Amino acid sequence: MPVPSFLDLLYDEAPLSAFDERLAQAERELDEQAAAVVRGEYDVALRLRDLIARMRSREAELSALYETASDLTAIRDVDTILAAIVRRARQLLHCDMTYLSLNDVGDGASYMKVTDGALTREFQNLRLPLGTGLLGLVAQTGAAYFTEDYASDERFVHKGYIDEAVAGEQIRAILGVPLVLDGVVIGALLAVHRSVRRFPQSEVSLLTSFAAHAVVALENARLFAELDEANRSLTRHTEAVDAAALAHDRLTDLLLGGGGVAEVAEVLSTVLDGSASVWAPSGDLLAGEDPGLDWTGVVPASVASGRSVVVDGGLVAAALAGTEHLATLVLRRDEPLDLAGRRTLERGALVTALVLLFARSVTDAEERLGGQLLVDLLEADAGSRERLRDRVRRHSASLDGPVVVAAASIDGADRHRASRAAVALARRMSGLAGEHRGAVVLVVPNEDAHRVGAELQAVVQGLGGTATVGVAATSDALHGDRLVAAHGEARRCLDTLVRLGRRGEVSDPAGLGVARLLLGDNDPEHVSAFVEAMVGPAREWDARRGTGLVDTLEAWFATGGHLKDTAAALHLHPNTVTQRLDRVGELLGVGWRDPARALDLQLALRLARLQDV
Repeated sequence: MPVPSFLDLLYDEAPLSAFDERLAQAERELDEQAAAVVRGEYDVALRLRDLIARMRSREAELSALYETASDLTAIRDVDTILAAIVRRARQLLHCDMTYLSLNDVGDGASYMKVTDGALTREFQNLRLPLGTGLLGLVAQTGAAYFTEDYASDERFVHKGYIDEAVAGEQIRAILGVPLVLDGVVIGALLAVHRSVRRFPQSEVSLLTSFAAHAVVALENARLFAELDEANRSLTRHTEAVDAAALAHDRLTDLLLGGGGVAEVAEVLSTVLDGSASVWAPSGDLLAGEDPGLDWTGVVPASVASGRSVVVDGGLVAAALAGTEHLATLVLRRDEPLDLAGRRTLERGALVTALVLLFARSVTDAEERLGGQLLVDLLEADAGSRERLRDRVRRHSASLDGPVVVAAASIDGADRHRASRAAVALARRMSGLAGEHRGAVVLVVPNEDAHRVGAELQAVVQGLGGTATVGVAATSDALHGDRLVAAHGEARRCLDTLVRLGRRGEVSDPAGLGVARLLLGDNDPEHVSAFVEAMVGPAREWDARRGTGLVDTLEAWFATGGHLKDTAAALHLHPNTVTQRLDRVGELLGVGWRDPARALDLQLALRLARLQDV
């Protein structure tokens, strides 16, 4: 058998027994000097052999460390990378358990974030004040610590609940290293054995190096998470901008196309993926469907702020024109709406306000045109009235057949609002309406005078008011003075109803036969008392000063309250008539022009004139 050489022994290609045999042979065959040389070779070979073994082990550890670090950097999810850190650390150090804690700056503690190999839930939820226990000390100081037997190690601050959790895990030896990011300790990484043992410096260095790589991977994962969130946020923002642009385009097209609130509700329902409805300030539904939400209580807040307000299950936005509340938009939606979506809803509220204002402007224009046309028909001479036929047709009115004229006095509601309601009624019935000489006048094609009066009463009642209506019927209203005559009959019916105190009733001339008895049953003294009570102060003023207040008052009523016509009838300057009428107001009271009072005055003037004949 050949004797192994030094190199064979160094590279572990020959057993030690062969070397010993060679040494014995040398001692036998060589002198003592040769034996010493052989012994020297033996010692060097052993030392080199141990060094190579350690280098091979270190190389394997470093290879595993860098492979682990490479794997960690490929992970993008923070929770996933934390779990990977403790799992790989346990594999590298061949320990029983590893765990990672993160510092909470707010309450000065380090809490257990993730574990690998833990046995109890209490340990997994452990929270240690900084400076407490081995983990808390590492997290506070940023230095590595280890202990062979934690329970008996007095270097650390022990707390009962911490020691109980450690005992529950049967932990003995612990090695902890800090997680440091940009010079700040953010947590700690610990390796545990359930038996008493030392941690050689190589393991401390290995876990420290791994912790450094883990912090980099953890920070990269956090940055990637932020980048992903920023990308998702940008995507959501882009989608919101696109949706807002689409909503803007559709709402603009709606305005240009003359759409109404129903179209606004439809557009908002589509672009905001919900169910939109439009409500009048009175609580009436204008468009859409009832969302079934409790939203009325937040309307004042939306009106005050001019912004949308969140309610349970949706949002509310007030449609405003300056400080005027025109309508309320209610959006029912299962998911919360982002800022861009809320601005789209608010833009829809603005469009709703514009649509309603435009409709109001159209209505006002129609009222003015229709009202002026009605005045022209009632005050023009017969020849001029024939020339108004084209204007009547352009206004979509039909007055060539049987026509009913209604004149109404309004109580409990604004007369202008009542006039607008009458205009809407006239439009539905292909007629005309407006205010004339203090009354709301309606002229519509119909044969049933009482029915027309009742419909006018109904629309006024819808406003919370009461209408007293005189009605009269005629045919071919644009021929001759038939319309004027019918209007006169209706006004006389109205005046008589008011004079009799029959407010809230409808009557035509045939229904007022009893009015002839109003004065017929009274003796001259009652008539004189009535005249004195109504116009006595004005008659006395004329008698003492030689003025013409009574004559002016009669002319003013005869001309229907037209100042210029009154002045022309009396051959006076309009300013003189104005001064006389102001004096009448001082003598008879400021309410002398009211319809009911005016009827009394006209009757008193007529009776006074008859008494003087």
